[in-house]
Amino acid sequence: MPEEVQDVFGSALLDAQYGDHPAGARPFGEGLPRAIMKLVEDYDADTFRVGYTVSFSTAVYVLHVFMKKSSSGRSTPNLDKNVLRARLHLAEQHYRSHYGGE
Repeated sequence: MPEEVQDVFGSALLDAQYGDHPAGARPFGEGLPRAIMKLVEDYDADTFRVGYTVSFSTAVYVLHVFMKKSSSGRSTPNLDKNVLRARLHLAEQHYRSHYGGE
């Protein structure tokens, strides 16, 4: 991932960590749980995405960062959606075991 994109995502995730709503952040949609938020950044004809969650009061979990390569138009490939779902589940388990859950 280009350094410029890393900087954009890093700044946005820092905003989320401090309880602010990053510019451009929105629920991921596409049949994924509303707890998964999405950031999108275009760079040099490529589109990069980060899926994260702020569902927990003391943690921000980055679930998946990827370059979108869909042959089916605008939708996110099922493989990436499955990774997001699985990692959200793991984040929930991790949070419960380390922070007592919510």
